[in-house]
Amino acid sequence: MSDLRVLIRGGGDLGSGVGVRLYRAGAQVVFTELAMPLVVRRFVSFAEAVISGSTFVEEVKAQKATSKEEVFFLLEQQIVPVLIDPQAETIQWLKPDVLVDARLRKVPPEINMEAASLVIGLGPGFTVGLNCHAIVETKRGPTLGRVYWNGTAEADSGLPEGVNGYVEERVLRAPRDGYFNPLVRICDFVTKGQPVAEVGGVPIVAQFDGVIRGLVVEGLPVTKGMKVGDVDPRKDPRLCNLVSDKSLAVGGGALEAVLSIPELRRKLC
Repeated sequence: MSDLRVLIRGGGDLGSGVGVRLYRAGAQVVFTELAMPLVVRRFVSFAEAVISGSTFVEEVKAQKATSKEEVFFLLEQQIVPVLIDPQAETIQWLKPDVLVDARLRKVPPEINMEAASLVIGLGPGFTVGLNCHAIVETKRGPTLGRVYWNGTAEADSGLPEGVNGYVEERVLRAPRDGYFNPLVRICDFVTKGQPVAEVGGVPIVAQFDGVIRGLVVEGLPVTKGMKVGDVDPRKDPRLCNLVSDKSLAVGGGALEAVLSIPELRRKLC
């Protein structure tokens, strides 16, 4: 691997798409996550390493790390370290060349441009020159994956993206505050009206026939309206284990941003 160090805040599916692209290009990639990740598409998210101890996103292995020494050991083994570090204190000793904020919080970050030579924000909430050097567009359409060197990303629509004509109904949401209890597993086929999970005894049912593409982890504390799962109408369980076209496009944008900086390009190549 190269000498280029990349720290990615947030190991969900979009951040993991960035991580996969940069890892395959030769970068040393490290993730920071919450102690209880909120990730839905767990089979293609490096955050799963916090939950399960280790995971693969396609062919790229990741493992939970608990110390500075373990991080550097895993990097030598070409394994992606994932740390529980919501405040990104890892920056102080990792000294990354690139920081990617992939948390998709849609609000300005608490860590700004001085954190790395290149700070990249994914989606809304960032302003180039104020809290990042570059933004990668995350909204589907003709601008998906584009790198902005000024301004902001497109505003959040508040709506999930449609798949085969299904929009809001493909997203599973918590019916009340409580703890999430799945009744099916990721990759399972489900039918319209089937209970797929429950929160505090209140069922969550599938709105159409499809495949469970993602679920948050069992026992996660959730709030009413929170996204807790995803049903895919394409009925192809193989898609549960593939990084999405959107995530790869966003990852390609992040890679383009890195390669646009001569000193970072030299470190990577």
